[in-house]
Amino acid sequence: MEDEWVGRTFNDRYEILELLGTGGMSSVYKANDPNLDRVVAIKIIHPHLSVNEEFIRRFRTEAQSVAQLRHPNIVQVFDFDSSDGTAYIVFEFVPGENLQERLARMSESGRAMSPDEVTNISSQISSALDYAHRQGLVHRDVKPANIILDVHGNALLADFGIVKITDDIQHTATGAVIGTARYLSPEQIKGQPLDGRTDIYSLGVAMFEMASGELPYKADSAMTIMMMHVN
Repeated sequence: MEDEWVGRTFNDRYEILELLGTGGMSSVYKANDPNLDRVVAIKIIHPHLSVNEEFIRRFRTEAQSVAQLRHPNIVQVFDFDSSDGTAYIVFEFVPGENLQERLARMSESGRAMSPDEVTNISSQISSALDYAHRQGLVHRDVKPANIILDVHGNALLADFGIVKITDDIQHTATGAVIGTARYLSPEQIKGQPLDGRTDIYSLGVAMFEMASGELPYKADSAMTIMMMHVN
């Protein structure tokens, strides 16, 4: 079934071109911004969250912080607001693929990532995290699906602050999807206070996967994987 937004204009400005992906919190679209004559990505928050006043308060607070980040390896936030009760965030569109897609494609063809490529991606994301941590921001969801690889070989970190916004609403450890559970730090699973070290742990898991082609812990349920990380 065709997505309801494709082919329409959102907020009397953004021309929705195609659906890029969807999840429990939002759907992400490729869109044209005719005001500035550029292609952007727009994350439209699902209606059940957009009507939650606490969510919207947290969304605005965190989006303001994330929008201040300026680093070549962090996806730039351009705008955020709500339109007719629908919250959204606009950020730069990065042509390419995410690291999860790259790893899956390489696995299917029986290839492994070279040490140089592992080092290049890891160093760029480490630089992005170091910068963000010095600004007092913790990503909280570092995983291959949130690492975008552009057509020039650059790695960019996306979705800063999203987990913090939703922590108390829908993204508690017990409800975490299995894709995120694979990369969670023990302290995040246990609901303890977080600092930049949680991101370093998650990046370490991603580096392990890049270097070996496998995850350090595998199981059929998110809960089992999280207990493996803790124990």
